[in-house]
Amino acid sequence: MSARRQLHLTRVAGHTLTALAYAILWLPLVAVAVYSFNSAKVGLEWEGFSARWYASLFHNEGIRNAALNTFILAGTSTAIASALGTALAIALVRYPQPRWLRPILDVVVDLPIVTPDIVFAAALVIAFRFARTLSDVFQPGLLTMVLGHVTFQISFVALVVRSRLVVLGETLSEAAHDLNATPRQAFRRVTLPLITPAIAAGAVLAFTLSLDDFVISFFTAGPKSDTLPIYIYSSMRRGLSPEIHALSTLIVVVTALLVLGSDRGKR
Repeated sequence: MSARRQLHLTRVAGHTLTALAYAILWLPLVAVAVYSFNSAKVGLEWEGFSARWYASLFHNEGIRNAALNTFILAGTSTAIASALGTALAIALVRYPQPRWLRPILDVVVDLPIVTPDIVFAAALVIAFRFARTLSDVFQPGLLTMVLGHVTFQISFVALVVRSRLVVLGETLSEAAHDLNATPRQAFRRVTLPLITPAIAAGAVLAFTLSLDDFVISFFTAGPKSDTLPIYIYSSMRRGLSPEIHALSTLIVVVTALLVLGSDRGKR
């Protein structure tokens, strides 16, 4: 077999595998989007095209409350995690620690990223149970959900911002100091503008993860703090509804837009 023939077969195999991967990834989402326009009230039998389920979403009080909780939770936790994650990244990169301590800090920062959600959620339940012995403010609800989301969002923000700081190095900050800039002026006029895209990308990533999270939200939620993922889970146990398909489609679209925004922010 000639080299040209081998190259052609390799390209065909690569394109085939790529198409298969995209099909596995997107076909379930496309199916949900298609059935969100099904006029049937229940089941998966196609009875005709209709967009009424999207309109009915806005008249469903349960969905409205869940959506409000979801965006309050995501917005608040993202704001807190962005500030703390940025400060953590700067401390790790710009203020060197002893050599023996660096691996420990890296593990502490990266552990929430690789820890299974169910393990992390169970640990939060125990932590909040202990915290309730000190104060009733830690009763299950939006506050505990915000704190739970912040605990894993910080790592993602710190990871993105730290990567940006490592790429930038300290040359520009040192140049600012040579020009008689104070540490505060060097940070505000040099470092902060340069890492702002990374902070924005980390914030979008944290916001997206909060929107999509179910396990940690479920374990820390109170009776009146349902989010959209929890609402969808509860609704599916009662039977699939086109409203759930419509809601799921909107969540996927919003999440995809946020991920695209995050990708642009990293460039």
